[in-house]
Amino acid sequence: MRYAWIAEHRQEHGLERMCRVLGVARSGYYAWKVRAPSVREQANQALVEDIRTEFTLSRKTYGAPRIQVTLARKNVACGRHRVARLMHRAGLAARPRRKPHPVTTQRALGVVPAPNLLNQDFTASAPNQKWVCDFTYIATGEGWLYLAVVLDLYSRLVIGWAMDATMDEVLVERALRMALSDRQPAPGLLHHSDQGSQYTAQAYLDCLRAGHSQLSMSRVGNCYDNAVMESFFSTLKTECVTGPFLTRALARTTIFEYLEVWYNRQRLHSSLGYRSPVEYEQSLTL
Repeated sequence: MRYAWIAEHRQEHGLERMCRVLGVARSGYYAWKVRAPSVREQANQALVEDIRTEFTLSRKTYGAPRIQVTLARKNVACGRHRVARLMHRAGLAARPRRKPHPVTTQRALGVVPAPNLLNQDFTASAPNQKWVCDFTYIATGEGWLYLAVVLDLYSRLVIGWAMDATMDEVLVERALRMALSDRQPAPGLLHHSDQGSQYTAQAYLDCLRAGHSQLSMSRVGNCYDNAVMESFFSTLKTECVTGPFLTRALARTTIFEYLEVWYNRQRLHSSLGYRSPVEYEQSLTL
């Protein structure tokens, strides 16, 4: 065990110092190195290959907790700490999560905002009880591309989205209409957004009032009032938007694939018991 520990930490400490501290001879360590790997080490080597495969399939975004859950679903028995140790040894590290950088909301003059009915309660007991909305900026070689998103707080499912080169009420209305068309929410839906001019435009509000939705808006300058959307955009820009896209068309294609193929249907969410949003909602019918 001491020799294995030394081998695992060769990049961190000098060999002579580790041998002296652990009370072993360097000659003994070198003799151990040339022996055939133990049964445990052979098992670790096989497990590392499984970990490497799942890490690649996750687009290099999964850390040890999600990798362990993914392997367990495939009947590969391993503990989370063991996975973490082997990932560290193999140099497999998920991209660090970006800190969100909220942009100040531009509220139209004379608009009276809706009250903050959500009040930072991001839980929901069923689909279509609470939706949160926002948009973000995507850098491309042709200028900004704006992405508007609607999330269902029950499952964190992206239920509406739209992309355009223009940041206006039409952009967010398209995302909302997509969500309304696909989900057909009952009256009483709680719709939460910021106080931006896009979300207080008359056409946008008419869409919500036609379905008898409740309006809720964040307080100015308080990003925590819409923390789930802030977290979603942070995840998007960590896992998908890792740098400026060459063109808007490339950005659209990449983001579409991320939202509809990876995020909604495959990505394991810790807040959902390590299930994807689609899988979580499907579990309602099982």
